Amino acid sequence: MFSKTDTTAAPARSGSATSAGRSVFSSDLKITGEVSSAGTLEILGEVDGNVSARGLLIGAEGRVSGTVQADTVEVRGHLEGKVATNDFTLRAPAEVAADVTYRVLVIESGATIEGHFARAKD
Repeated sequence: MFSKTDTTAAPARSGSATSAGRSVFSSDLKITGEVSSAGTLEILGEVDGNVSARGLLIGAEGRVSGTVQADTVEVRGHLEGKVATNDFTLRAPAEVAADVTYRVLVIESGATIEGHFARAKD
């Protein structure tokens, strides 16, 4: 009955990592299992499991327990487990108990660290 065609369709989105955005896990969220993203994850809540992302930011109240693999990791909260990253930054008042492999390491005064830290070979 109606044959009008919509010509204002949204352009197709590409799934490339360069167009990936930021995902925020709020403080009331608790996740158990694997989490992965082509973009950046900001964790204000709690994740118990493996995390894989281009970037990871753990907020002051955030907690991650498990294996983390990301190009950049910035910790303001709690991290426990194993980490493989290019750039690892610990901000005050971060608390980290982990085995960390990194290329660039920044530790602010006031951060607490325990574990094994090893620089990745180029």
